Amino acid sequence: MDYKELIFTIYSKEEFHRDILINSLSEIGFETFEETVTGFKAYIPANLYNETKLGTLLGEYKGLFNYSYQESTIPYKNWNKEWESNYKPIKITDQCYVRANFHPAKPGFKYEIVINPKMAFGTGHHQTTSMMMQWMVNEDIKSKTILDMGCGTGILAILAGKMGATKIVAIDNDPLCFESSIENKMINKTSLIQVLCGSIEEIPTVKFDYIFANINRNILLTHLETYARILKSNGLLFLSGFYLNPDLDILIQKAASIKLKYISHKEVDNWVAAKFIIT
Repeated sequence: MDYKELIFTIYSKEEFHRDILINSLSEIGFETFEETVTGFKAYIPANLYNETKLGTLLGEYKGLFNYSYQESTIPYKNWNKEWESNYKPIKITDQCYVRANFHPAKPGFKYEIVINPKMAFGTGHHQTTSMMMQWMVNEDIKSKTILDMGCGTGILAILAGKMGATKIVAIDNDPLCFESSIENKMINKTSLIQVLCGSIEEIPTVKFDYIFANINRNILLTHLETYARILKSNGLLFLSGFYLNPDLDILIQKAASIKLKYISHKEVDNWVAAKFIIT
């Protein structure tokens, strides 16, 4: 399969301007990104490339900051192999070690997770995934019920399984993520995870002690009422995939209107992960 390559140059000193564009492009089918000194490269299967959608999306940022891009078609090559060559293991605090199956094990960590990279979002490298995992390792998840929305590779659900959760549901609307999560749950021997392909319509009719949703601000705003309804009394909601300003205040205000009380948040490079409790 051929790919479209867009090479973006960002004329701004604010790093989050690049992140905003990357996040938006991922919503219209771009699936791989490579940072450069002056911006980033973005890739999408050529058959999914829609110039009209791209123009509409980019129009939203006119006047906010300046950028330019060059477009080209890249002939087929083994993208997964290419990506794997740059995939490095990571540590989440001193408790969790995330690696691929071609990296050596590190038995000294309390939790070791093997994620085979297949371009699915959620390998722990992105700031949002890392912050969510930092929240998780400090929670008492043993014997609890967990919902992982926008599960990507299934990494948060897998960590919950290793921490002793008894019921775990992982949902993503991307078929690639769905397949990746199924494969990764078996690799990590956390087969109790129920992986579903879809969105909130796929959530089982049960209540959850914890909900982890790493998506983006607009989808989170749409889903908040559902999350509030399916949380158990004093249940905790962790949100990520958005920026400090103005996203956090918008989400806090919406949450307060449906009895979700803001507790605190983490912030890395303008990305945020926030903690709420149902009241």
